[in-house]
Amino acid sequence: MAQRILAFFALAAMLLLSGCGYNTLQSTDEQIKAAWSEVLNQYQRRNDLIPNLVATVKGFAAQEQAVLLGVTNARAKVGSIQATPELVNDPQAFQRFAAAQGELSGALSRLMVVVEKYPELKSDANFRDLQAQLEGTENRITVARNRYIQAVREYNVTVRSFPSNLTAMLFGFKEKPQFTVENEKALAQPPKVDFGK
Repeated sequence: MAQRILAFFALAAMLLLSGCGYNTLQSTDEQIKAAWSEVLNQYQRRNDLIPNLVATVKGFAAQEQAVLLGVTNARAKVGSIQATPELVNDPQAFQRFAAAQGELSGALSRLMVVVEKYPELKSDANFRDLQAQLEGTENRITVARNRYIQAVREYNVTVRSFPSNLTAMLFGFKEKPQFTVENEKALAQPPKVDFGK
């Protein structure tokens, strides 16, 4: 009789533990780490292209020092942030990283506007190659960020869903931060188009 009661409790414990979500939490946490590594890989690729791009533009557009300096400073700021896998567990550090990357994206956009003033630069083979690589990298960054966003969504749902939320609390699993848009209100405003100039 005692063996049957013990077997019953062992079976009940196995059933409860099989639905606790611990393995799912581990699996989705690993997916986030892998997706985050890919995001960092693509950001590093972009970061590596920038010095060549700046040097090429500098040769044609020396008078555009403010824009070139802005790109260089934004790249340095990105490089100063230690991008580790643990960054995804620190919302403030994650926000600083995302803001620095956004600043660099803005600086690169301003650089591309400057390029429009210099047709001879746009026809330079080195510049065209660098620009194509940078555009491809920006696309890869978008794909990598999307994969990260999906992995975080899946993980956060697991952390918040019953009964795995109890396991998450027990083992200290917390929600992970998502990439966000810096100024959501600005996106709600329609762009101003002026054909008068």
